[in-house]
Amino acid sequence: MPREAGPDFIEALARGLDVLRSFRPGRRVSTLSEIAADTGLARPTVRRILLTLTELGYVRAEDRGYALTPRVLELGMAYVNSLDMWEIARPHMERLVARTNESSSMAQLDGSDIVYVARVAVPKIVTLSVGIGTRFPAAATSMGKVLLAALAPAELDAVLAQPGRSGIDARWRPDRDDLERSLREVRAKGWALADQDLALGIRSIATGVRNGDGRVVAAINVTVHAAETSVDKLTGEYLPLLLQAAAEISHDWALRDTAPLVVRA
Repeated sequence: MPREAGPDFIEALARGLDVLRSFRPGRRVSTLSEIAADTGLARPTVRRILLTLTELGYVRAEDRGYALTPRVLELGMAYVNSLDMWEIARPHMERLVARTNESSSMAQLDGSDIVYVARVAVPKIVTLSVGIGTRFPAAATSMGKVLLAALAPAELDAVLAQPGRSGIDARWRPDRDDLERSLREVRAKGWALADQDLALGIRSIATGVRNGDGRVVAAINVTVHAAETSVDKLTGEYLPLLLQAAAEISHDWALRDTAPLVVRA
């Protein structure tokens, strides 16, 4: 597909990333034809890219198609590890999960989607599978509402103008007025509720995690099954624990930001 780019833009690299992104939830193995259709690239081009990714260890050939290998996790974890995000959040998220017996995740914005960057899960049957790197439409999630509410008006406009890439058809698809009302409520309360907005049976609350400058850099949530946990229990019992965990993570994040840089010889 044509792109508007400068003279230093490497089209071959961009095409390779397009192929990696074409692997979607619910389709573990993709055929060459499916990838070509999803990316808009010619089949011979897709074939060469897949052979290259196979040689590098990111893709493997399977019956009638190709599948990603665990090595692709290195690409996402390089980002997470560069911020020490997991090491900062893990002990607090583990304590939160131990106290609630419910799963907790952390996410950041990527365009109009959220992307999961940390997660501590408990074995529960939920409608949607979630892991590191999972994308959801921001507006339909509690973490997304927190992150969108933290943006300045111009930033919010730019984010919402970007098409989502999650492939998820959320139950709640607000128009701009409805979304603005929801975000004003989040700003006033400091936390967000998503009551089956994303998918039937999924209920969650979220709040922001701040860096040393006081800026919201991520969101953390508690997710429950709607049939097991009421909104009253979620907001009455679990919300105070979530707010405490977020405050502790923010505190540690601020310490990380203000720590002197150690240069090793």
